[in-house]
This record gives sequence, structure tokens and C-alpha cells, in this order.
Amino acid sequence: MIVVGDIGGTKTVLAEVEDAGGSPRLGREATFPSRDHASFRGILERFLEATSGPAPRAVCLGVAGVVREGRVRTTNLPWELFEDELRTVVGGAPVKLLNDLEATAYGTLFLPDDERAVLQAGTAGERRGNVAVIAAGTGLGEAILYWDGSRHHPIATEGGHGDFAPRCEREIELFRHLRREVGGHVSYERVVSGPGLASIYRFARETSGEPEPAWLAERIRENDPSAVVAEAALAEQDGVCVEALERFVSLYGAEAGNMALRCLAFGGVVLCGGIAPKLLPALEGGAFIRAFLDKGRFRPLLSEIEVSVALNPRTPLLGCAHYALRL
Repeated sequence: MIVVGDIGGTKTVLAEVEDAGGSPRLGREATFPSRDHASFRGILERFLEATSGPAPRAVCLGVAGVVREGRVRTTNLPWELFEDELRTVVGGAPVKLLNDLEATAYGTLFLPDDERAVLQAGTAGERRGNVAVIAAGTGLGEAILYWDGSRHHPIATEGGHGDFAPRCEREIELFRHLRREVGGHVSYERVVSGPGLASIYRFARETSGEPEPAWLAERIRENDPSAVVAEAALAEQDGVCVEALERFVSLYGAEAGNMALRCLAFGGVVLCGGIAPKLLPALEGGAFIRAFLDKGRFRPLLSEIEVSVALNPRTPLLGCAHYALRL
């Protein structure tokens, strides 16, 4: 048995994996609210207590943070994880920490066609060449699958923390608003993420001159603001919410296009994370691909690239499972 995990700022998911003749099969799974726990070690110990049978033969974890020399400090949690320490928890079995988007990118290689929604078919043919993976969630994750001519290799990045580049006067206003709000550097993660959508909405509301409807204000107070804004926009219940979601989708497309240029992603661009499947109608509406292609002289090149949305929420676990078979 192998243990795999997807560790994020909102939730931590652990699962058992069976090696079915070289092909991993996900088994028992458990989800833990990350912020309810002081450390990941406590979560792992609880998960293992409920596991029947022998100790795991390997552990592979995707973690939201920079992994260096077997250790990681999580980006949106006060946790530190060490491969050596976790190895003692699992009886000496090998433990591998991966950046969460590194694991997700690897998992996209094993998704069947019916677990992808294609936003742009492209003309590049089979998935040969580098692949760009971008995932808006609690933060903005980015990774690359490097193509060596015969296989892909996942490469972690922290590109989501690169500078946000406004493209028009309205986005310059948004940039100035966010710079005042955060007190300094404005990254793409500040606009292309769950909290980013909420920030875009606040800016749109403040500059609209329209009071927030009472029903919307109440829902925002009692729930995740970004989810409320997205739901209201998709249902066309509020014009400011519609504007905010359209801006979010356009910015998501613009950064996906930036990634495709940076790594020449002729193998495709894949949107992962929890937000994209929920916003699929908005992503399919055209604004995403218009922004993706809006790169001047390189528009023809970008039109060759397939752009798709990964629909399987277990893609990071799938990546960890396949990686663990190599340990």
C-alpha cells in the first residue's frame, strides 16, 4: 500500500493507493480542514491509525510550497514538512515531497479524454512538446511538463507570484487599488485565485457607484465571498458580479497565454485546481481564449496550442500515485 496526499491551504486530502500491476488504483480517502490542525504530522498519524494492514511501502505528497532538499514550508499555512521526520512516522518507508503543482502536472499525463474539457482544440496534434499547467485555487499554482523527446518531466515553479501586468486602463486602476490594499507587490496570484476574484469584486463594487444588494451582502457575510460572487455572476443575478467574473476569466486567460509563451507549450495548456471546473461555463464563454490569444505577433502560434480544463479533482493524487511507484 502507498499513501499519497494533496496538501493545500484550505484542505488536506490523503488516500491509500494499491499497485495494480504497475497501475495505481486509489482506495480509501480522507479529507481534513488544514487550518484545524497545528501540523501535517498529526493529520498523517490520524490517517494511519485508521489504516488496516501493514505500514505503507512509500509516501508521496504534493504540498503547496517550495520544496528544497526534502523540506517545505507551506505557503498559506504555518507548517513545515520534512521527509526525514515523516519517514519515522511511516516506519522508515521512503517519503517524497513534491510541489503541489508539480504533482498535479504529472497527474494530467494520465487523464483520459473524458476527464478534460477542451477550450481550444489547437492544431499541434498529439501531446508532444512541453505542457503548461496552471491552477487557480486558494493561490495560483503553475508548473511545466518538460518534453525530452520521449517522455514528460514535471518541473515546479512559483510563477504565480510573478508581477501582475495590467493590460488596459481599467486594470491599471485595479493594480493601483490592489497595491494600496496589500501595501506593496501585486502578483498574478492576487487576481487569479479565489481571494483574487473577491478582490476584483470589491474593486468593481467600489468603483461602480452601485450599492451592494442586501441579499448579496448577507450571502457574502455568511459564505466564501469568491464562491458567492461566482454563483451570482453565473446566474446573472448582479451586474457587478458579472463584471468581476469576466475580468477574472480574462486575466486567467492572459496568464495562461504568458505561460504558454514562456515554455512553448506545444503539448498543451491544462487548467487544474478546484475553480476551473466550477467556472466552466464562464471559461467556455470566449473571454478566456480571447485573452489567451491576445499576444500580438504570437497570436498564430498560440492558436496552435490545445487548451483544456482537467475535470478530475483527484489529479494531484493521481500524479503522486504514479510518482510513488518509482520510489
